[in-house]
Amino acid sequence: MKLDVYLTPDDLSEQLRVDAREGLTAKPKWLPPKWFYDAYGSDLFERITKLPEYYPTRAERAVLAAHAADIAHETGVKTLVELGSGSSDKTRLLLDAMHEEGTLARFVPLDVSETALRSAAKAIDSDYPELEVHGIVGDFSHDLDRIPGGGGRMIVFLGGTIGNLAPAERAAFLAEVRDVLGEGEWLLLGTDLVKDPQTLVAAYDDADGVTAEFNLNVLRVLNRSLGADFDLTAFEHVAVWDPRHSWIEMRLRALRDMTVEVPALELEVGFRAGEEIRTEISAKFDRHRVEAELAKAGFAAEHWWTDPQGRFAVTLARAVE
Repeated sequence: MKLDVYLTPDDLSEQLRVDAREGLTAKPKWLPPKWFYDAYGSDLFERITKLPEYYPTRAERAVLAAHAADIAHETGVKTLVELGSGSSDKTRLLLDAMHEEGTLARFVPLDVSETALRSAAKAIDSDYPELEVHGIVGDFSHDLDRIPGGGGRMIVFLGGTIGNLAPAERAAFLAEVRDVLGEGEWLLLGTDLVKDPQTLVAAYDDADGVTAEFNLNVLRVLNRSLGADFDLTAFEHVAVWDPRHSWIEMRLRALRDMTVEVPALELEVGFRAGEEIRTEISAKFDRHRVEAELAKAGFAAEHWWTDPQGRFAVTLARAVE
């Protein structure tokens, strides 16, 4: 197993400082969702994926279980690259199918967390001894050029994570993915689909309050890492559907007037009662939108699959001239 580290804890600390200063001084205030995911936040998200309200993980897994063999046969992939790999749980469906197809030689997981990546890569290396495992500790928004070259690659971006990017960010990201890939190489993209607002909001505001705790964790991260004094009991979790943008927004709403100190930034942040911090957008798509955005970036959508309920889609796209 090989592990390349392009993103150190010091790099992450500096990114957090930059994001926190920019977001907390903006009007309206915002924080990027990647800061949910310390060890506690990652555990909370694993709990979220098992909640009855949170359908995306189960729906995407159903698509992959049904079509992994088709994907393996169609692409003949030699190198599988997974962005934001986490535990690489669903990816094992693809690895198994590609092993059966007999073409796969290398697996390249990319993630910001060296600890999580090292653990997942070791498990894959142990369970698939015939594979070359080459982990990359990096950020998919900055480090796509670190992906090793060679023909026959497929980049996998699952979980609907692309929905966390604003439209301009999505366009830039897809264009960068296309720049990394050669003509005829592949992108496998998971996207959550537009559906009734009640189902969508429930997926981000579960009855047990796990998602609320997950949302508040970004403040816990700022308290620990930047010495901030956010009172977590002074904020409430809010999830709303924005039909104009076709996305869910997660927010933290201040329950009272307050001033928060952030010593590491030498910053005081004032809040009015009812003021909100936007912590995540999660865009929802339809087939036309997915295929149009892919085409603009230089991809041809070859296959579109959904789960039986039509809740979540996986698109297999090929890089074209």
